Amino acid sequence: MNIQLSDHFTYRKLSAFVLPTIAMMVLTSVYTLVDALFISHYVGEIALAAVNFVFPVIMLLGGLGFMFGTGGTALVAKTLGQGDGARARRYFTQITLLAALMGCAMAGLGIALLPQVCRMLGGTDELLPDAVLYGRIMLGFLPCCILQCSFQALVVAAEKPKMAFWLSVAGGVTNIVLDFLFVVVFGWGLAGAAFATGLSQAVAGLIPVVYFSLPNKSLLRFVRTRLELRPMLQACCNGASELVTGVSAAFIGMLYNYRLLQFYGEDGVAAYGVVMYVAFLFSSIIFGYDMGSNPLFAYNHGAENHTELRNLFCKTLVLLSGGGIVLCVAAITLSYPLAYVFVGYNAALTELARYAFCVFSAYFLLHGYNIFASGLFTAMNNGFISAVIAFSRTFLFQAAAVMLLPQLFGACGIWWSAAVAEVLALFVSIVLVLRYRKKYGYV
Repeated sequence: MNIQLSDHFTYRKLSAFVLPTIAMMVLTSVYTLVDALFISHYVGEIALAAVNFVFPVIMLLGGLGFMFGTGGTALVAKTLGQGDGARARRYFTQITLLAALMGCAMAGLGIALLPQVCRMLGGTDELLPDAVLYGRIMLGFLPCCILQCSFQALVVAAEKPKMAFWLSVAGGVTNIVLDFLFVVVFGWGLAGAAFATGLSQAVAGLIPVVYFSLPNKSLLRFVRTRLELRPMLQACCNGASELVTGVSAAFIGMLYNYRLLQFYGEDGVAAYGVVMYVAFLFSSIIFGYDMGSNPLFAYNHGAENHTELRNLFCKTLVLLSGGGIVLCVAAITLSYPLAYVFVGYNAALTELARYAFCVFSAYFLLHGYNIFASGLFTAMNNGFISAVIAFSRTFLFQAAAVMLLPQLFGACGIWWSAAVAEVLALFVSIVLVLRYRKKYGYV
């Protein structure tokens, strides 16, 4: 089925357009799960806890990729909707170059400061050596990671959603094969797992650079250009919600680790890691839909096609409602098998991870609406309102919950924090979506 951004979208056509992006995000999360399984079973639970401890720092810096990707995609797709392909290609080129340069700068800074950061975050003597080793190797590949995250969204604006899927397949297969070779065959331990992940990001991040550097049949390619500061700042500001999400998730992850060390010790951090890996798998469906549909909203906003905007808005709400119920039921049903797959060698840790995931499952009922609301304003090129929603759900409410609920209800309050934060954030989302409905015409 040949689908263009300018088409009218039925449920069938909308599903067909976003499915490759959803599949890409799901595959990415599956490969992350496989990486964790290799570490857990072949290196040990302390190594898994160390990875979970340092991972928020990597997420914090990697969030730049989603900022450039989503903010840039909205700008490029809107410009395409306005009928200016030449200007869209200039923006596309500048966004990619800025993403690569920022990745190099952040990699150097992160490698230099990582030991001090880990110590400041309360890392124990047992966790620190593995956390610093894994983190420094991953940060060495940060430019490739940021390019990969950027292209995951940008290729959809180029009407090449299937390309994003196949890039994910290439990167994932590389990761799994190298995990087996480096960790199991060569016995390189945690360093081997880090190099496997980094090289897989290089595959997924650099192949699009080659593709868009050559003549191709997509809407976009790299062209000679000079820096246009105002639109680049607009793209970065518009993608601020995704950066806020990444930065907030990183800080919240650190806060969770801090509280879990207080209540459970290293086992709590390991259990939280299992929950986050599986939650990422489930949430990747929603994030994939949001990333895949974002260019459609942005294009029709640029074309001032309010009828199609309303059509996409209504269909999205129906799909998210059904999807949230399915994900919640699946999370409860699969809580024990998934916990056993990760840490079945430790009965107490398996039970803790199972319990945590059952409680956490309520989060899936509502988080799709909040993710969509934030993404909707990104597509409308209103980065400030998008960032307000993202900051509310990923930091403000969740930080308050993870600090207050354990004081009121004990350790179980930690696991309820995410769901409580989503309920509070939903009120913010509803108010803002209704407030701007006439300005943008999506309702």
